[in-house]
Amino acid sequence: MSLTTTHVFFLVATIALALGIGMLCARSVRSAEGFSLGGRTSGVFIVAGSISGAIIGGAATIGTAQLAYAIGLSAWWFTLGSGISLIIMGLFYARPLRRSGLETISQYLVVQYGSATGPVTSMIGSLGILFSAVASALSGIRMIAMIFGCPPWQAAGAIVGLVMAYVLFGGLKGAGASGIVKMVVLWVTLMVAGVVAVLSLGQTPRFDTVFPAFPWFSLFGRGAFESLGNVFSLVVGVLCTQTYIQAIYSASDSRTAVAGAFTAALIVIPVGLPSVAVGMFMHLHHPDISPILALPLFLARYVPDWLGGIGIAGLLLSVVGSIAGLVLGIGTMVSRDIGAGVMGIARNATLLWINRGTVLVVTAIAVVIALANPDSYVLDWNYLSMALRGGAVFIPLTLAIFRPGLLAGRWAIGSMAIATALAVAGKVIFGWTINPLYTGLGTSAAIITLAFVVSVARHEKAPVPGSE
Repeated sequence: MSLTTTHVFFLVATIALALGIGMLCARSVRSAEGFSLGGRTSGVFIVAGSISGAIIGGAATIGTAQLAYAIGLSAWWFTLGSGISLIIMGLFYARPLRRSGLETISQYLVVQYGSATGPVTSMIGSLGILFSAVASALSGIRMIAMIFGCPPWQAAGAIVGLVMAYVLFGGLKGAGASGIVKMVVLWVTLMVAGVVAVLSLGQTPRFDTVFPAFPWFSLFGRGAFESLGNVFSLVVGVLCTQTYIQAIYSASDSRTAVAGAFTAALIVIPVGLPSVAVGMFMHLHHPDISPILALPLFLARYVPDWLGGIGIAGLLLSVVGSIAGLVLGIGTMVSRDIGAGVMGIARNATLLWINRGTVLVVTAIAVVIALANPDSYVLDWNYLSMALRGGAVFIPLTLAIFRPGLLAGRWAIGSMAIATALAVAGKVIFGWTINPLYTGLGTSAAIITLAFVVSVARHEKAPVPGSE
């Protein structure tokens, strides 16, 4: 793909604007909490920008068009399911989480289940989040290599550098502000691209023959069982992800947290539809391309050059912003739950640099994994990520929020550890075809049910929160 001078000018200008705004936010970051939570002063749009900026990455845009290129409307499930999960978060989870005044999911679980819960939850959450970062890195590497004609390893290095500029200094506040710019860019360009694609598809001769109703216009084009499993993975995964909960914690108050979650849902849900239309358009007119390149190629060829340049910049920012927001969540858990919680580090400056160092290391790991799996589906990495991070933590977290004191800490820790180990082993070692969410969530539910049976048989009560 060759870009015109107009493409390049608007691409560079858009990226510079977004990164410049994020860097300006760095001037106010002087502490670990300021880096990870923006000083707990975030308004509705910063909260929504932080959440949507992390969710709408390579998977929601490039990955959705990639899957739509093959099966059509079923690719919409990623942004649709993410939006549903954010609505559930706003209705039930955002208020109690923000009122806790904490910083990580692990801290919330520690209050309920004891100190040993912290490291276990952090490791589970970090593993799941890493796979989401891999998904965005996978799409970003291919796109940068295509645009600039460079080898994949150089594209991977560019992604690491952009992530560092995006989040390393400004933290959550910088990511949130840049996320707002990114979302405006993506919304405008994707909606224009979607209209162009739909109008062109509407003029296709024998449309029903080229695109039969199934699978192209069915939400269950990959099968009802797999599709529902994937959307369920999104719901429990988003509710158990530090990156999104971190944005809730950063809100100035609980009402702002709720409004931010709802606003993010309104932003996220529609984004998948124009990507689906573009994927189908490219399937019709360019049947021989690599599907992962469908969306950037469309923006380069089928919209005005200035808008195409802005749109390609938006895609790059979506990749970078998603990775940045995700790895920032891991950095916060490592600095707070491991650095402060396990190692007893109290010095603010040290915790800040642990957070920043983790962001750099995890980003590098994500791009290496992406380089090793160049032909995999972007959305499949994200569904796996959501399943792993949610399957083990969802039930203990929900009980901690709505029924504190019901589950003993030793059972909570055991359920999370065993559920994660079995889900990973089933997928990686034994090659089970079942969605790892079902494995993890089923194991977690079975162990917790056993805990209740044993408790009733022994007439036990769960210990007072924090006593273990």
